[in-house]
Amino acid sequence: MLGDAAHKELIDNLKNITAILPRPSAIVVISAHWEASKPTITSGANPSLLYDYHGFPKESYKIQYPALGEPRLALKAFDLLKKNNLAAALDEQRGFDHGLFVPLKIMYPDARIPCIQLSLVKNLNPSAHIEIGKALAGLTKDNTLFLGSGFSFHNLQAFFSPSTSETWSKNASFEKWLMDTCSNRDLSEDERERRLIHWQDAPAARYCHPREEHLLPLHVCYGLTQSPAQQAFAFEVMGKKASAYLWRTGFTH
Repeated sequence: MLGDAAHKELIDNLKNITAILPRPSAIVVISAHWEASKPTITSGANPSLLYDYHGFPKESYKIQYPALGEPRLALKAFDLLKKNNLAAALDEQRGFDHGLFVPLKIMYPDARIPCIQLSLVKNLNPSAHIEIGKALAGLTKDNTLFLGSGFSFHNLQAFFSPSTSETWSKNASFEKWLMDTCSNRDLSEDERERRLIHWQDAPAARYCHPREEHLLPLHVCYGLTQSPAQQAFAFEVMGKKASAYLWRTGFTH
């Protein structure tokens, strides 16, 4: 985002995804960078930005993304979660973290689309996050973009260590599994969901995700549609293979 060549393929793919989507009326971001005791939704009208990272170039602390909040959409999401017997909370004070403003600065730089942000749940239970997506499926009819802001590969130590044939093979094997799990139309939805719930059984799962918070936004997105992804995008970031997935029901990501 700050001109690092190692991020170019990621940035290009985010722009390509935006180009094939209708412009949304609102955006819901499920951020890997926010965990709460229950699904929690930003409900402020003018959220600030949270520069929730350390040791980055000083320019990264000057990024601006003045998108408005969308309190009515937040309340709709809250009501749907409660209706589906999921404890939930609204947070009027919390700002947008970099799980929101970094990708959206690339995808929608004008910052004119109102946004809300949804937390993960601290227990990091994959089944529970799929259920959150299922509960929110009613929002997909409102020209709302859901963005699962995580990463298909998130081993920070590996990002800053030299790659070997062994680590490349581990990275590639998990990506192959994830691509098949999310996109294979021959899988039943029961099998697809079972795979995502038991993701730790995938090849090299814990190498690619020593902690699963960056994978679980995908589980929420899958729960919204319970179908194979219509499109998959493969790219490299900092020398590691990664991927992104696009689901649509009328209009859903």
